[in-house]
Parts: sequence; structure tokens; C-alpha cells
Amino acid sequence: MGTHANDASASTRPTPVRIAMIGGGSGAFIGAVHRRAAELDGLGSVVAGALSSTPDRSLASARAWGLAPDRSYASWSELLERESARPAHERVECVAIVTPNHTHFEIARAALEKGFHVVLDKPVTHTSEQAAELSRLVREKQRVFAVTYTFAGYPMVQHAARLVRAGALGTLRRVYVEFLQGWLANPIEQPAPGAEPQKQADWRTDPARSGPAGTLGDIGTHCEHIAALITGLGIESLAADVVTHVPHRKLDDDASVLIKFTGGARGVLSCSQVCAGEECAIRIRVYGERGGLEWDHERCNELVVMPLDGPRQIITRAGAGLGAIAPIGTRLPGGHPEGFHEAFANIYAAALREIMARRDVDASQRSTSRHAPLHTATDLSELPPDRMLYPTIDDGLRGVRFIERCLQSRDAGGAWVAF
Repeated sequence: MGTHANDASASTRPTPVRIAMIGGGSGAFIGAVHRRAAELDGLGSVVAGALSSTPDRSLASARAWGLAPDRSYASWSELLERESARPAHERVECVAIVTPNHTHFEIARAALEKGFHVVLDKPVTHTSEQAAELSRLVREKQRVFAVTYTFAGYPMVQHAARLVRAGALGTLRRVYVEFLQGWLANPIEQPAPGAEPQKQADWRTDPARSGPAGTLGDIGTHCEHIAALITGLGIESLAADVVTHVPHRKLDDDASVLIKFTGGARGVLSCSQVCAGEECAIRIRVYGERGGLEWDHERCNELVVMPLDGPRQIITRAGAGLGAIAPIGTRLPGGHPEGFHEAFANIYAAALREIMARRDVDASQRSTSRHAPLHTATDLSELPPDRMLYPTIDDGLRGVRFIERCLQSRDAGGAWVAF
């Protein structure tokens, strides 16, 4: 597992981390989500941006966001160059990259080489070689690198991971995880003559921008990550059925994957964006020799625990027995639902707190060239109960490998391939 942990307790509120956003300007869904998440807890502040791929739209979006003119940039390269030239106490500390997939590697690599911390959407790159290069740079530059696998930010997912790692289910045997949507059930990326294609569908179904996979990369990697986070298991091998149902669509819109995990457990992963009527149906079930558990995104504030020798339990976000993990990841009293934005903010909060912790180390390195490692604990059983986790570049690298192995299996007629 590549997920980092970070202490959420603080007696005083430090200066917010200065963030620059690349992409995500006006009309983009995920850009607004990133900004709200980064600023929700007062830990980060978006102070600069290159918010579009075209200069005019980028500057217009910056004006709409209220960014200062001298920190509103026409391109991401201009942003990185000019921000890195500012004094250390003024330049941005973190770059949030919310652009289409094909630009991720070039921008993230440049940001790391300039010494910035990075928050990046998934999949992190088009190839595992590119992701491995980012991983190398993260270690060389000692930068925080968070990947926005959103569902890792839900407190009940974090609690489920702690239960499983503590042995509550015993030796694991079966894992079922699914992510079903219906928004691509029709060819909305192929409009009638004279009409505009749906913006999100247009780039997500384009191999040049989305990469070698469609649905598998867009939501299948979420399934892989949440299964890895909760179970702690690696994949030994897999067999994938990756298909395209909508005529003339260039990338997959549906996939089913059989998985053999380390330790002997077996899994079934399903992801689809052509399940008509489904909106965002994410569900994971994990079964071991002593019981099982279930988490459903549509009831995200609950976790169902099913002991073999006892009654089924429904644990709530504000209920008893959650230790310190629930109050760290929540902001409202029990009975007041929290959801997607708050989960996204939890990933940002954990990463931003680690960036804050790096400030003194970074200042020391500038004067003495000392090289202090980031916190790298990944075994939940060794972590204090008041630490939230965030996905790192290692999780992103594993996600890209998952896509590649599934496509390798598809090309081999669904044969089993080693992970």
C-alpha cells in the first residue's frame, strides 16, 4: 500500500498552504470540487491558477474566481516558472492538477522538478512507466503527492480498513466491489450534425486524451483502490472482460474482472457506465472466515458489519466504537449527512497537514542540504487511531498497472495475467 497517514490534531491553526490550480476553470465540474475541498477546513487557499488550456479562457476563469491579476496565468508552464521565481514565503507550495488525463504526466513532472508538492486526479498517467518516473521524483524531491481517489476519504471506509487490518473478519476469502453508472448509456460524445458533444463524455471517450482505457480508467481504478485500502491485499493475477457496448465508441464502457489476491482471497470487480438508471452506485463487500462487512456509497455514513457468530450491526459515522477516526473525518453532528465534498476535503486535509509539517524541514534543507524523509507508515495496525490516510503516488502507480493488466488480459481473450 502506498497510502500515507497524517496527524489531524492541532492546537493552533497554521498559515494555510498556498495552492495553485491547473485546469478546472469555468464549466469544469471537478475544478470547483477541488477548490471547495482544499479550502473547506481553512488548511489551504487557492491563490493562483492557470485554469484552462487556452489563455483567454484561463484568464477569464481566474477573474471569475477572484484571483489576483499577477497570479492569474495564461498557461501552466507560465505558472510554474513565475511561481518558482517568487520568494519562498510567497510562492505557492502545492499545485493541484485537474486537467484531462493526457496532460497529467508532463505537468506533474514539471511541478515536482520545480519543488512543488502535488495533488493529482486519477489515473495519474497513461502508462506505468510514466507513473514510476513520478514516483522516483517524489522520493528524490521529498514532496507530498496526493492522488484524489475520493472514496478513501469517507470515514466509514477508513474505519472498515482498520477493522479488517485488526483481524475482525479473520483471514479474508471474498471481495466484491462495483461502481455502476448510466450516464454513457447513449453516445452523447457523438452528437447530431451541428450539435456540441457533451464535454465530459467528449474527452473521456477519446483515447488521445483519456488514455488506453475508458470506464476502466475512469471508475474501475476507484474500485481497485478502495478494495486495496480496505483489505490491505495485493493482486497476484487477474482475468478481465473489457467491452464496449455503445456502437462506434472508441474506448470501453463496461468491465468485469476476476481477481486472485495475495493470501488466497478471490475477488470480483465490476465497473460500468452503461447501466441505465444508475447514478453513482459504489459498493464493496468483504468476507473473511469470521464475518463480513459492507459499505454502500449511497449510505456512506453507515458501515454494515456481519459477524459469523452474532447479529448484523450497522455502525454509523457518529456512533460508538469508532475511536478517533470519525471525529477527524467529520464536521457535523450525527444525523446530519456528510458526503462527497467532505470526503474529498479529507484527502486534501491529510495532505495539506503533511505539507505544513514539511515547512520547517524544507527551510532546514535550504540552509543545510539535509534530506529528511516523509512519513511513510502504511500498516494501519501501527498507526495511532487519530490519523487519516490519503492516497499517494504509489497508489496511483498501482492503479495504472491495474488498467494495463486488465487490457493485457482483454487482448489475450480474457486470459489470466500476473499482476
